[in-house]
Amino acid sequence: MTATKTMKRVLALAARGAGFVSPNPLVGAVVMKDGVIIGEGWHTEFGAAHAEVNAIAQAGAQAEGAELYVNLEPCCHQGKTPPCTGLIIRSGIKKVTIGMQDPNPLVNGKGTAFLRQHGIEVQTGILEKECKKLNEVFIKFITTHKPFVIFKFAMTLDGKIATVDNASRWITGVKSRNIVHRLRHGMSSVMVGADTVIYDDPLLNVRLTGKKRKMPLKIIADSGLRVPLEARVLTNEPQLCLFATTGKAATDKINEIRRRGAQVLVCNEKDQRVDLPFLFSRLGDMDIDSVLLEGGSTLAFSALKDGLVDKVIAFVAPKILGGASAPSPVGGSGIRAMEDALNLSDMRVRKVGEDLMIEGYLK
Repeated sequence: MTATKTMKRVLALAARGAGFVSPNPLVGAVVMKDGVIIGEGWHTEFGAAHAEVNAIAQAGAQAEGAELYVNLEPCCHQGKTPPCTGLIIRSGIKKVTIGMQDPNPLVNGKGTAFLRQHGIEVQTGILEKECKKLNEVFIKFITTHKPFVIFKFAMTLDGKIATVDNASRWITGVKSRNIVHRLRHGMSSVMVGADTVIYDDPLLNVRLTGKKRKMPLKIIADSGLRVPLEARVLTNEPQLCLFATTGKAATDKINEIRRRGAQVLVCNEKDQRVDLPFLFSRLGDMDIDSVLLEGGSTLAFSALKDGLVDKVIAFVAPKILGGASAPSPVGGSGIRAMEDALNLSDMRVRKVGEDLMIEGYLK
């Protein structure tokens, strides 16, 4: 196998940890000898053995004189587990091929230097762009201590997210909705505004068949705690729910929500709403490394205006609803001048069933 093909296998292994390793990075590893894979592994969950440890363990004594492929620079510091560089040296690995340097200040080139100092050949930069995309959440969080934010929405061809009567189920098809559940599984949290809960009463959980799934934290931005206590986010796994509110919220309501097992975070107020930069800073302090922002339109505009959104994922259904009062994905006060419009880069468009899925990054 070529170095590129082997690194593709490494990335596929790394992706298996999605949803389980946060706030750690997604890492896969392959041990290769004489062109044959003799060991594979990935970081399976937070606090568990790293990918290199699992791959070398599978290779056993055959690791002597072999080559290790890993998408992220091996760690050289003591964390929840011992440093991987020491194990690599002890195993007799002769060469390490690395996809990208670890941006973690505790590593950031030190792991590579340590391996070279101990006589191990190191090659870097194999599929570096793909490696960075896989760990885009980790890269932002470890360098800024702020969560990576994806704004996700589904709309009709004429830009509506619901009818004039606020009916929104279902705009997109089953395949698109399954992708959304996989997105939720891979993120630390899902966030919506109070109106979304009041009108749609969503569960905000992961509903996929098969393997076990890690449920994201459900974050409700509700400046006055208007969400009814009968809402499904409070009657289904309330311990996974966090209400971000302000000083306007009644103390009795705060206490009742907490009594039911949910968290309440009283935030600073901005424009009579939850101060989103303050909230996202606190989420970072809580090791919430990613937020899937799902609505509503006012919350979305505030997050975009404050420069908090990193990536946009839009599902466009081949339907037309019309209606001047029917809501669109982004509301708020809007942008007045076309030259001030928020532009996306690195666009990707693909067909999902009958829908279109559009991805892009905010500059």
